[in-house]
Amino acid sequence: MTSSSSIGFLAPLFVPATRPDRYAKAAASGADGVIIDLEDAVAANEKDAARATLVASPLPPNSIVRINAFGTRWHEADVVAMKSLSIAGIMLPKAETAGHLESVRAVLGDLPVISLIESAQGVAGVRDVASHSNRLAFGYIDFSADLGCSMDRDALLMARAEIVLASKLAQLPSPLEGVTPSFDDPALVEDDARYAASMGFGGKLCIHPKQIAPTLRGFRPSQADVEWATRIANSGDGAVSVDGMMVDAPVRLRAQRILAAAKASDAAAT
Repeated sequence: MTSSSSIGFLAPLFVPATRPDRYAKAAASGADGVIIDLEDAVAANEKDAARATLVASPLPPNSIVRINAFGTRWHEADVVAMKSLSIAGIMLPKAETAGHLESVRAVLGDLPVISLIESAQGVAGVRDVASHSNRLAFGYIDFSADLGCSMDRDALLMARAEIVLASKLAQLPSPLEGVTPSFDDPALVEDDARYAASMGFGGKLCIHPKQIAPTLRGFRPSQADVEWATRIANSGDGAVSVDGMMVDAPVRLRAQRILAAAKASDAAAT
């Protein structure tokens, strides 16, 4: 499925749907997208009121709405409410099957959908889900709870790799990494973002404005990598030697991707 540039975020920021006073603040925080949350950030007894608040409020540009999951009692009303909004897309939590996406598209047509993979079933069906989505995201905290595994990187390596692979096979933008729960440790957030980038993720979900700058730093290639990539990009065609290294088409492709990542990070930071 063709992806949409409107959801090509690097560091989108969640904001509760119950707090319309924070919508514009989130947009002004440096985040390149705002995810207005009707799901985890809203208590069960407030969900209907939160939806009504969202529909009645002015929304920032590049807004995404995380609706409630398929099968919950709020899901259908959430989907119908999205028809009246001018938004960049929706985020579907607990996405597990192509059928979940098809039911949404039957109402919302081509509105971009970010599918949040958060369960064993979601990872098992991620290639089907990807083929009906515009982008994937990894909710690794929920996934770890579902499996009963730790949130250590080694324990989640297979799931992350499968989500990145599914995105590539479906020709989607690189997926979004899940949130870092701690927002008072910028070094941890930056390290998590750098690790996600090394795995092939193309952005990271944020839960606090303090996480935006370290997330963008983590996804920006180092200056040394940019300088290397520039030399490679200027090396011409065919097989040549640069810095004692044989350079051919695959090496140039890696250089092009480094330069593109640096450009995207710089654009998101402005």
